[in-house]
Amino acid sequence: MEQEKAQWTQYIASVLADLAQQRGIDPALLEQIPVVVQKPPKPELGDLAVPLFPFARVFRCPPQQIAEETARLLADKGGSVRSEGGYVNITIELGDSASKLFEQIFDRQERYGHTDALKGVRAMVEFSCPNTNKPLHLGHLRNDSLGFSVARILEANGAEVRRVNLINDRGIHICKSMLAYKTFGKGKTPESEGVKSDHFVGNYYVKFAQWAKTEPDAEKEAQRMLQDWERGDESTVALWKLMNRWTVEGIEETYRKTRIAFDDVYYESQTYSRGRDEVLKGLESNAFYRDEEGTVWVDLEHIGLDKKVLLRKDGTSLYLTQDIGTAILRHEQWPFDMMVYVVGNEQQYHFTVLFHVLSMLGYSWADRMYHLSYGMVNLPEGKMKSREGTVVDADDLIAELERMARQEIIDKGREDQVGNLDTTAEEIALGALNYYLLQTTAAKDMVFDPKKSIEFNGNTGPYLQYMGARLSSMIKKHSERFGETSGPVDMSLLTLQDERELIKITARFPGAVRQAGEDKNPSVIATYLYEMTRTFSRFYHDTPVLRAESPELMAARITLCKGVLQVLKNGCDLLGMPFLKSM
Repeated sequence: MEQEKAQWTQYIASVLADLAQQRGIDPALLEQIPVVVQKPPKPELGDLAVPLFPFARVFRCPPQQIAEETARLLADKGGSVRSEGGYVNITIELGDSASKLFEQIFDRQERYGHTDALKGVRAMVEFSCPNTNKPLHLGHLRNDSLGFSVARILEANGAEVRRVNLINDRGIHICKSMLAYKTFGKGKTPESEGVKSDHFVGNYYVKFAQWAKTEPDAEKEAQRMLQDWERGDESTVALWKLMNRWTVEGIEETYRKTRIAFDDVYYESQTYSRGRDEVLKGLESNAFYRDEEGTVWVDLEHIGLDKKVLLRKDGTSLYLTQDIGTAILRHEQWPFDMMVYVVGNEQQYHFTVLFHVLSMLGYSWADRMYHLSYGMVNLPEGKMKSREGTVVDADDLIAELERMARQEIIDKGREDQVGNLDTTAEEIALGALNYYLLQTTAAKDMVFDPKKSIEFNGNTGPYLQYMGARLSSMIKKHSERFGETSGPVDMSLLTLQDERELIKITARFPGAVRQAGEDKNPSVIATYLYEMTRTFSRFYHDTPVLRAESPELMAARITLCKGVLQVLKNGCDLLGMPFLKSM
């Protein structure tokens, strides 16, 4: 469709130039007004629409009159051209272009839709970044879905991508769970309590918050423990290693469940000292300054921000300190052209400061770093609070989605059709989770409704998976009854409105992939897939495929269905949604 759009843009520009010449109008006036070819608001208005209102002042006549004369002069260009108000509406003959389109889809298969927009670009994507004082929760799931999908989309646009995780395994919050365990744990272990190891540690983080309400020295003791850790105190480091191992093992189990993987995993405990060294270098070069108490600061008033602490007076590091060291270390190990941080919008100030501090330290690549900011995600019941133990636990949520998916299959009496019930329920749950989290633009806050996410109808992941299963079943039946389609297929036979819409939608997939890559926005793909499957559902309901009026028409329609199926598979893959042949 892009080729046809460009062609008609040229046609209309040429006709307008001819009309201007006939009326003695300076052609230079037309060059100042671009010809805009757009999608009509309704399919019945055609495939392309060109508003001619901007040309009214040049031609000194109503837009309707310009549209009528333009449509008349375009009558020999093929297709159907008519004027509607101040628009020229064009219906394209899709036969040849549709044949070429589906040849390309079947030739490229899983690579259909991929572009070269980011060819040669090395892109690093950091996401997840859990703390080792608690298990993953719903907020982490949104982060993981975004990071996973953005990485896939960047790859689909030709980039070489490296997925990285930063385990936040040091700091005052880690010491709080350690101190609570040291005070109340009495040698208990995840195994002795029968609790998943990351949940076991998280329980002590909640315990600390409860204890601190009645123990005024709890915060000071946690701070002292952090100082002991940074000094290398043997018993403190041993407890830290034990509890971190418990948490990381539990989190890795959740990653396997959600099929999240990384190329590199960094640990804050291994990078924060590099950041401290870099800050001290900046202090020597007068980029930063130390106050009378010994705290190291950066003054950002010249960019409209305030002053920011880089090292505390006791010499301990902050998140910003370690992020400085981690960024420099990563670029040394794998020089990137683009660095994407998938982090919540509450950290916007943090990343503004980080990027500028790196620039102040002389790292020119800092201007190629990007904060993919996302909003809060909660359940309908309200906000989550880790310290109070009211978070929406990732493991519990996934288990609940699997239970609901399993029950939905049973209620529909489809146990025999889906193969392994547990495996299918797991894949439906993962599809529901990722699609629901990605259909909303990242910057917006959202409410995750488990019941709505798992529904087999409406704008949900299971709905897309179900339409994929329907398509697969139809194509399988066609193959069993009629064999594989061979020889040329006459795509010009597809003249129904829904058939034409499906052709145009499949042609738009590469553009959607490119747009999603430019914006780092998976919701572009989610919106596209829902539009395509909704259109296919209408086509499937109203149009006979295996009982078409002729073998030739059946061949064209089954070709259309195969193309839609391939695009649906490719789009689901970009969103981390398992594809199901039966459901």
